[in-house]
Amino acid sequence: MEQTRRTIHKSKHIALVAHDHCKSSLLQWVSTHQSLLQAHTLYATGTTGNLIQRETGLAVNAMLSGPMGGDQQVGALIAEGKIDLLIFFWDPLNAVPHDPDVKALLRLATVWNIPVATNRSTADFLICSPLFAEQVEIDIPDYQRYLKERLQ
Repeated sequence: MEQTRRTIHKSKHIALVAHDHCKSSLLQWVSTHQSLLQAHTLYATGTTGNLIQRETGLAVNAMLSGPMGGDQQVGALIAEGKIDLLIFFWDPLNAVPHDPDVKALLRLATVWNIPVATNRSTADFLICSPLFAEQVEIDIPDYQRYLKERLQ
């Protein structure tokens, strides 16, 4: 598929997701970087979002809980170009009943070429990158061109 460009603005739309065994680690990470995160629009799956709001006071657009469809809601926002960055602390050692949704979320983040951190070290690298505070152009699939060519 052909590619086009999308602008990720200085003020980013960031999705925060964490499996049950990783929620405390994500909460610590958010608390550590709270001053940087408050300048951005935050989204999260239900339980994670509510925990972040309660613990930090940051405004979070909470979706449904992950197993109830929250992962898919975040994935839809990624596909619509409404999420710029995904911080997803997932637990690779414990199977979850909604594992296909988890894989679909990570696949969509890859398809739409957004930065993804799946652990604290990578999240630290992302948030400390000079690009985190800058406007950035990324390549994404040119889906509109694909549809136009397909319908001709």
